[in-house]
Amino acid sequence: MKNTLPLLLSTSFVLTILAGCQDQPTPEERLDAYIKLWEKQDYDKMYADYASKETQKTYGKKEFVDRTKKLADSLAIEKISVERMKTTENEEKEQTSLPVKISFETLAGPVSYKKDIPLTFEKQQDTENWYIDWNSSFVLKDFKKEDQVQLTTLDAKRGDLLDVKNQPLATTGTGYQVGAVAGKVKDLTALAKLLDRPVSAIEDALGASWVKDGQFVPLKTYTANDKSKIDRLKQLDGISVKETEVRTYPFGKATSHLIGYTGSATADDIKQSKQTIQAGEQVGKRGLEQVLDETLRGKSGAQINIVKPDKTTVTVAETEAKDGQDIELTIDGKLQQTTYATMNDDPGTATAIDPRTGETRVLLSSPGFDPSEFTTGISQARLDTLTNDPDQPLLNRFTSAFAPGSTQKPLTAAVGLKSQTLDPEKAYTIDGLKTKVDGFNVTRIHETPDPVNLHNALVYSDNIYFAKSTLEQIGTKTFTSGLEALGYGEKIPFTYPMRASQISNDGSIASDGQLMDTSYGQGQMLTNILHLASMYEIFLTDGTIYRPTLLAEEKTKQVWKKDVLDAKDAAMIRDDLYDVVHAGYSLPADIPEIKVAGKTGTAELKKSGEENGQENGFFVGYDNDKKDLLVAIMIESVEKEDRGSPYVSGLVADVLKSHANK
Repeated sequence: MKNTLPLLLSTSFVLTILAGCQDQPTPEERLDAYIKLWEKQDYDKMYADYASKETQKTYGKKEFVDRTKKLADSLAIEKISVERMKTTENEEKEQTSLPVKISFETLAGPVSYKKDIPLTFEKQQDTENWYIDWNSSFVLKDFKKEDQVQLTTLDAKRGDLLDVKNQPLATTGTGYQVGAVAGKVKDLTALAKLLDRPVSAIEDALGASWVKDGQFVPLKTYTANDKSKIDRLKQLDGISVKETEVRTYPFGKATSHLIGYTGSATADDIKQSKQTIQAGEQVGKRGLEQVLDETLRGKSGAQINIVKPDKTTVTVAETEAKDGQDIELTIDGKLQQTTYATMNDDPGTATAIDPRTGETRVLLSSPGFDPSEFTTGISQARLDTLTNDPDQPLLNRFTSAFAPGSTQKPLTAAVGLKSQTLDPEKAYTIDGLKTKVDGFNVTRIHETPDPVNLHNALVYSDNIYFAKSTLEQIGTKTFTSGLEALGYGEKIPFTYPMRASQISNDGSIASDGQLMDTSYGQGQMLTNILHLASMYEIFLTDGTIYRPTLLAEEKTKQVWKKDVLDAKDAAMIRDDLYDVVHAGYSLPADIPEIKVAGKTGTAELKKSGEENGQENGFFVGYDNDKKDLLVAIMIESVEKEDRGSPYVSGLVADVLKSHANK
């Protein structure tokens, strides 16, 4: 009789038998699983499931996990790849090692090296398996527990911005870093006053956790122009001054809006650059410093060193700094400075272009500001003063657009002449300074000698003529398409971002009243100052507008708009623009040194219910003999002191005279 074994075994016993029958993972299989976690930088699981007893004893979880994570973050270690290399079959023993090739990216460039990974077969928590004997060299080659890692940033030299004559508009010069020697400062109040900073800010700097007595604590940077203030600071106890590099702007306020300034990179700057910018690096914050930042800034380098206890170093990775490029502009720095001085800090904007090529010689906004105040660190009190200044020195006016007033009239004439809808000889009989045209009141400043044809209407700036001729001869559709042909409603093809000129808020003309207002530069029409000067090129080029350029490397005489005026009509309007200055009402632009031609413009900005409003004065002009520079200036609030647009004509004449005498 056969004995039958009853099936009364417990489940746990069955599982134990089954587990005992399973093969243990090989060292290779165990390492392959470990590598997957390593490449994911899952240091917690690497320690919990794979660290040998010796590793746990030597390093502990906090050092293994926290220190490794911190190093990986600070060195920007990423894209880890660990390749197990082929080797002879391992014998079954308690210890072995397997070769791998480790590679990854860091702030200082790629790192790659080979390493033998030691494994130990041991029992942990009732489980026998292969465990990894980890050490610091898993993170960096030759890195040991007692070593330190040093990350050094290698600064790139920022490129210069140069004018057309190779004169610096922005460059890196020698400045001074003023700091306090911790524990030595006696008069915080006097120091705060000279630094234009609150006492609390200085106390916070001196009270930082890293500061120890005798250490130099940087407080503010100054340019070489601030030598008198630096001398006063040196007289205070506990103050030290060190030479340092600082961004300088030789033309100061005159180029402040165009060139801008630099400042320390913010967290947002670093994030948006996808880590190509590093903490503390100087980046463009405004103007061309910002627009051209990537080219000017270059690329900082970095070096990762292992510092041994005896202070010897081992370089792990290094990327050399790549200096930024110098950029030459078409701007004439001296002419820009002259133009700015001529405007006498009045709120407004100006540009000057070479009508033969489209090159921009002047582009400014007035009043300006001192860019070095921002580069070296502006106080909140000073920033508040500039922000609340009624003349708005921080407002960049040349990027904006303004109602052009009567400077639009020659362009309106050009549209009519090109479309052959405007007869320049057709004359209107107009009585008085105000009349109704199609039911709308239209006003002119002066009575125009009869007959009121195109010539007289331009010379005496007659609003009524342009309202009538645009309504009765040119028409809405032709006028709108003609303005579009001049670039209205279109992005200005220029290196510096500009607001486009507009015919109206929606680009259309909805009524006869709006049509007439637009014909003489009012209504909803807004024109950018650079675009205005560029459009006047058609009178000197027989109908061509060149793409305005700002960088010397850009090809000149690039046609933006062509055939927008015939040669015979361009010559006729040139004669009219000459007569505006020399045969019409007396203008300050009528000077003996040069023969100025051009057009005045006054744009009245009335709010609802006002009889009179702010008046912006314009003049666009050129030397009628040389025709090598077109200058456009706008000054706000010319109604004050009863200056009007004639005053602006004198400013343009002064600039042209300065240009002629250079």
